[in-house]
Amino acid sequence: MKKLFWFVSNNMFGIAILACAAISFFYPAAFQEWFGVKLLTLISPAIQLIMFGMGTTLSPQDFIRVAKCPWAVAVGVFLQFLIMPLFGFLLAKTLGFDGELAAGCVLIGSVAGGTASNVIAYLAKANVALSVTMTCCSTLLSPFITPILMKVLAGKFIEIDAVKMMIEILKIVLIPVIAGGIAHTLLKQQFEKHKRFIDRVLSIISMGGICFTILVLTAKSSETFRQAGVLIILAAVAHNTFGYLSGYWGTRLLAKVLPFTDSDARTVAIEVAMQNGGMAGALAITVLNSPVAALPANIFSIWMNFSGSIIANYWNHRPPRK
Repeated sequence: MKKLFWFVSNNMFGIAILACAAISFFYPAAFQEWFGVKLLTLISPAIQLIMFGMGTTLSPQDFIRVAKCPWAVAVGVFLQFLIMPLFGFLLAKTLGFDGELAAGCVLIGSVAGGTASNVIAYLAKANVALSVTMTCCSTLLSPFITPILMKVLAGKFIEIDAVKMMIEILKIVLIPVIAGGIAHTLLKQQFEKHKRFIDRVLSIISMGGICFTILVLTAKSSETFRQAGVLIILAAVAHNTFGYLSGYWGTRLLAKVLPFTDSDARTVAIEVAMQNGGMAGALAITVLNSPVAALPANIFSIWMNFSGSIIANYWNHRPPRK
């Protein structure tokens, strides 16, 4: 009983994600429309709110850190935007996906790192400062890199409007992040005075936004999931696992010639493996007009948050190697 209590308390967020997915899968009609408002239309505002919250945590120190550890940031972002989209494309081909479903596999690999990665990095005794910097950099680069990756890779499955996607990412991600950064600058004293309370509120908003996104997207694509559920779950698990392994061992290999620590390797593994599923889901709806394309991102988000909590607990009890 004690072990069960320990597992639940240390993996609460992952369990909450699984619960939201299960409820929405079995009762999809309950998460289609509330009080005359289609919940699907609230996905983008929810992601914008999360991105605004991320922006309020940024400070000039985050950008100074890029200058202090450029190789670590560069390697992490490079691996993220190289490995994840290519492996998503290969998975779609190998598993026989086509059309919107295949494009969704590429999409989840082509977006920026997820905000939950910073929490996982903290719990895993990784380099939290590097994690925040990498998430920030990949987010700021995503409006320009994600549309190109989608055009080149996902364009083999469906028609991709790269310009429309770039504009949508600017609206959903970049503008809210910049607005949050401006708010932090203007209200710096208030943010520093109530930092613990604000961080707690932002964490609740972020987790609530992720849960809401999963509820809505699972409900909308439940029929497709029933038809190809096992293969999509297999793709999500393989994609996420490959991100952890390639990020960690790729950094460990480069540590022979660059000044990387085991803590840095953990950070890069987490950043590479944990994608912004909310962003991918929002782009699937607003740009691709396809709940089916949002399904891989949704399943990936469910598994990613669960696996992240597991790996964080594993590393938390194992000090980084010297």
